[in-house]
Formats: sequence, structure tokens, C-alpha cells
Amino acid sequence: MRLLIVGAVAGGASAATRARRLDNGAEIIMFDRGKYPSYAVCGLAYYIGGDIEERDDLLVVTPELLRDRFAIDVRMRSEVKRILRDSQEIEVENLDTGETYREKYDKLILSPGAAPVEVPGTEIEGVFTLRDIPQADRIKDYIAKTQAKRAVVAGGGFIGIEMAENLRRMGLDVSLVHSHEYLMRPLDPEMAVLLHEEMKLNGVRLVLGARAGALSRDDSGIHMQLSNGQVLDCDLAMLCIGVRPTVDLARDAGLEVGQRGGIVVDEHMATADPNIYAVGDAIEVVDFVTGENTLVPLGGPANRQGRIAADHIFGRDSAYRKTQGTAIVRAFGLIAASTGSTEKVLKDCGMPYEKCYIHGLSHADYYPGGSSM
Repeated sequence: MRLLIVGAVAGGASAATRARRLDNGAEIIMFDRGKYPSYAVCGLAYYIGGDIEERDDLLVVTPELLRDRFAIDVRMRSEVKRILRDSQEIEVENLDTGETYREKYDKLILSPGAAPVEVPGTEIEGVFTLRDIPQADRIKDYIAKTQAKRAVVAGGGFIGIEMAENLRRMGLDVSLVHSHEYLMRPLDPEMAVLLHEEMKLNGVRLVLGARAGALSRDDSGIHMQLSNGQVLDCDLAMLCIGVRPTVDLARDAGLEVGQRGGIVVDEHMATADPNIYAVGDAIEVVDFVTGENTLVPLGGPANRQGRIAADHIFGRDSAYRKTQGTAIVRAFGLIAASTGSTEKVLKDCGMPYEKCYIHGLSHADYYPGGSSM
């Protein structure tokens, strides 16, 4: 078996190591554009803020470990440009040398991830997205070099809230812009309002119901145009306004892309081509509650999907059983978490539901130190 894997991190690296555990004789080659095959994406904001002091603590596995322990041919800084389905080959470019070559496959797993949504002016100095360790390094270096005092974070999802908290803890003046009327769309408004109060109490200015627009820069700093006509001035701008599945490679190869914009796969993570599988942030999954196709760019599902793809390739009848979208985030003194569908989603789907409010303690009341939930 010659198994090629496009993309590492959660889905690709999990698929590679699972494949090796199932077959000692398989030839496994993994390609990735970056420098690090598997790292803690969810820890990047806390590395910037200083909670995670050692950069190496973010590394889950290194290329050396994958080569030495798992006998996986890891090719970092390698971008797969084309899939040639008729000949079962991929075309690869070495990003360091510019060399282009082809590799044949028996089975192919795509784990290309998702790319940050950008706005005009993303290339300006002092404007950042946060997807990998080199980007986190650049943000830390920029703050230290420029002694930035003012920051605008666009996007009130998980990464936006984490970045707002960590920049505030570093002493920056922080404004958080979000296009919806309340933060964190997985939360219902009754829960989000508690999050709003916590952010405000810790000095984060909230600008809700306004979308981030074009960015510009002059001698006085960076200027972010908002959809409500307001202009926010800052020294550092963070774009955390969501991600889109990276599907160009699959689409160009004639693989189906669904209405939600992700690669279409079956319960075994196989595409319509029986020799090609896809996992992670780039695929569409089925919502556990509504049964609708959706996108859930989280590490937990990606890890499981990678293992299931490897299982099926090597003869096991593993299947993916839909996604609940369980997630949790810290916001200063609060922890906000959700699982399943929100009231808004259920209303939009026309599904009947009941709701209740529970004000319990974090543990049994006879044991000291419990706090209200």
C-alpha cells in the first residue's frame, strides 16, 4: 500500500499514525506547506499572551518523531499543486527549492484545512491572522518591537475572544468588533450577555453588529473601516472573522464540493473517488441534532476523521457518527461552553424544542468552594 496524505496537523497526522499502527509495511508519505506537522492550534493565543511560556510546548509531534517512531516520510514545506486521478498521481512543489515532481498513490487522504477569511488590507504591516506557529511568532515579535498600545480584534468567535483576552492581559487597549449582536454564535443570547459583561469588566470595548471592512495605514497607525461607518484606529489589528474550507485542490480534481463549501464525503470519509478520502476542516459533516450538512472546523472531529479514514483504507468498517460541535473557551474569569444546536438553529430548521435555565453550582454544595454556573 502506498498512502499519500496532503496536509498534517490534526486530521492528516492522526491518519498517518493510525495507518502505521494498522500496517507496518505500508509506505506512508505526508506533505504539508508549513514547518510543523502537528501543533496545538488552540494554544497559539495563550503563547502570544504568555500563559504558555515555552514555544516547544505547542508542538504535539515533530517531523523527527514521525520519521523515527512511525517510519512516516514527512515532507514539510511541500505544497501539492494537482491531483491527477487518471494516473493516480499528485504533483508536488518543494517550496524551498521550487522543484516540482510527481508521486503515485494507491490511496490519497486530503487534509488541507481551512484558510482565514480576509478583508482588503490584510497585507499591511501590523495586520495579522492566526493560524500557525510562525504567525504567532510574528505577532509576538511585532508587539515587542513596536511597543503596540492599541489593538482591534475583528471577530467574536473562539480565536477573537482568546486574542482579546490575551492582548488585554499584555496591557494593550483592546476593542473587539463582531458582526453579530452577541459574541460566540454557538451560545444563545441569554448566555452571551454574561460573556459581554465579563469582557467589559476586564476593559475590552465591544463593538457589536458591525462588520470589519477595509484596512489602511499611515503615520498615525492602522485604520479599520466598519460597516456602520465607524473607523477604529490601532497599532495592531487581528483578523479572526472565520475560516473557509480549502477546497481548490479537490475541486480542480473534479471532486464534489457541497452547498456549504466543503468537500463531500461519506461516513467512511471517502469521496466519490474510491481512492481518495478527505478529513478535517475542509469537509462537510452531518449535524448530530438537525441532520443538516454543516462545517465544524474543530480539532476533535478532525482527529477522529483522520483515524476513521485510515481504518477504512486498511479494511476496518469504521464510520463517522455525525458532529455535535462541542467547544469551550475561556474569557477572563468565565468559561463558556456549548454542545449541540442552539435555539436559533432549531428555529431556523423548524424543529420543535424545549428550553430550561439551570443555575447550579460547579460541584456539590456540601463541599466548599463551589461557584455559580
